[in-house]
Amino acid sequence: MKKSPVGKILIIIAFLVVVIAVLVLSVSLPRRIDINDNSEPAVAGSPSADMAATPQETPTATTTPTHAGSDSPGKPESGDGMDGGEPEADNGAEDAEDEDEPQEDEPTIPPFEPYAVESTSPDIMIASTAIMANGGIVEEYLMPDPIDMGYGGDYPLLEGIFTFRGNNFRDSAAYGRADIIEAKFGEKWSYKTGSFTAPDGARWSGNGWTGQPLIAKWPRETREIMNMYEWAIQKDGLIEVVYASMDGYVHFAELETGEATRDKLYLGFPFKGSGALDPRGYPILYVGAGYGGTAGSARIFVVSLVDGSVLMTFGYGDSFAPRGWNAADASPLVDAATDTLIYPSENGVIYFIKLNSEFDTEAGTMSITPSDPVKWRYRGKRSQVNGMYWLGMESSAVMWRGHLIVTDNGGHIFCLDVNTLTLVWVQDILDDSNATPVLELEDGHPYIYVSTSFHGGWRASMGSTAPVPLWKIDAVTGEIVWRTDYTCYTMDGVSGGVQGTAAVGAHSLSGLVYFPVAMTPTRVSGILSALDKETGEVVWEFKTNDYAWSSPVCIYDHDGKGYVIYCTSGGYMHLIDGLTGEKLDSVLLGGVIEASPAVYGNTIVVGTRDMKTWGVIVY
Repeated sequence: MKKSPVGKILIIIAFLVVVIAVLVLSVSLPRRIDINDNSEPAVAGSPSADMAATPQETPTATTTPTHAGSDSPGKPESGDGMDGGEPEADNGAEDAEDEDEPQEDEPTIPPFEPYAVESTSPDIMIASTAIMANGGIVEEYLMPDPIDMGYGGDYPLLEGIFTFRGNNFRDSAAYGRADIIEAKFGEKWSYKTGSFTAPDGARWSGNGWTGQPLIAKWPRETREIMNMYEWAIQKDGLIEVVYASMDGYVHFAELETGEATRDKLYLGFPFKGSGALDPRGYPILYVGAGYGGTAGSARIFVVSLVDGSVLMTFGYGDSFAPRGWNAADASPLVDAATDTLIYPSENGVIYFIKLNSEFDTEAGTMSITPSDPVKWRYRGKRSQVNGMYWLGMESSAVMWRGHLIVTDNGGHIFCLDVNTLTLVWVQDILDDSNATPVLELEDGHPYIYVSTSFHGGWRASMGSTAPVPLWKIDAVTGEIVWRTDYTCYTMDGVSGGVQGTAAVGAHSLSGLVYFPVAMTPTRVSGILSALDKETGEVVWEFKTNDYAWSSPVCIYDHDGKGYVIYCTSGGYMHLIDGLTGEKLDSVLLGGVIEASPAVYGNTIVVGTRDMKTWGVIVY
């Protein structure tokens, strides 16, 4: 029987419908990705590529919180993150528009494999090193849990300034962007500190060198178990300043008003250094005394900020130490992944302590069960000769991957493999150095910016002058990239040269580095020197009739325009255009400022020897 033309057409249409349905179904079904699948990859952007993507590969509109060092020029920027570090709010319309955009891969952390060249071989300057582990001296050691620190911007998990110069690169004491319109100083608050008289009669007052405050925005659940005043626990978004001072106390204040957030904590030792908070957000303060106190020799404290109890002390009465001076002005670091405290001391030892910490917000407890410290010491060939070139580290260490870089009181800067405790390279920096090195990655390559002081009687007599170099050093080999000298004076007990730490510029200031040079060109004056990072040439100088031991701080507005905060011994705080060196404003706080400021948003906090701590608004 013949089919009609209409019937034939209906059959063809039905057949086409079935074919189309099969094709649609085959495209719609999820495809399993096999790691052994040798088929050709789908073309990005095609329907099959979208369907074949694994959940990790599916393009999504996400935001990543950035932390205190997100302004760190050493970290590839995945977002600005400088407006307090909060992730940006999701926007549904933008998400829909961006669904087909490929997601960028996370930046790979470059390796750091330093080595010595002939001029930086440790054998040139170092006479011996030793390791103590498990209670005895050992020839070799390997850290059971390898330490591997990444970008400075990833160091603290909470908002704030948790160690000297912010992180393990030591590249920023400022958190967040500032709302700067007039480029002037505005409202300010202050609170009183005090003084401390040591058993030998030495008197210490207010805050001294390096004396940087710490700033933390604690989560509500952490504040609820702390011994804060009730109003501070209840206040939304409270930001706390934690400031160990030379009066023997740790002071606590609200960033916004300077009002005390809890009772000050008496430890009975003068604290010159900056201490550190635990970068994981654990309520722990690590701080070293700068001089002997009511209980005897200087020592290092580990303090619970839940109740103010002392969890641990160490660094004194240590027979392994090559020097009997137990002060610890350095600001330590904590490797979160291995729960390890890393603390250089002026007794010539670097301590590595597995804390075995336990933080339980539900139970309201913070505890540590520290393992025996692993210790490393050294002796330079000129160390302690005729009472000069002291052993010990007064500055704070840089950490990058598995290596530590630090200056010492004996004219060395060295790179130490922290996992094998072997010296990699050593560079001669001529004099007692109190300046903390600063690390910056430039096109992925690590460099160190550092300087030194002029200790009278070592390189030149007390009444004469000596060259004080500002250096850029290749962190891989320890070789000097460039050197720019200033001629400086010194005084007995008050060193000239560079006591503060350099500030590396970012954003609009990315081509500059800033050094505070004391007692140049006269015995009482100073210069803030802005240098070209590539060449070491002086771009501009800001000259004052007083000098600075305080470290300058770079701050930025929301467009990335940079300013420098610069405090001096005459009690002044200056606001300077970071590109030109033009003074935009100054405020006289009174007293001598030796301490280094910390900045959160628009608020600058610094203490003085005049027994006052100030909070100053820039607007």
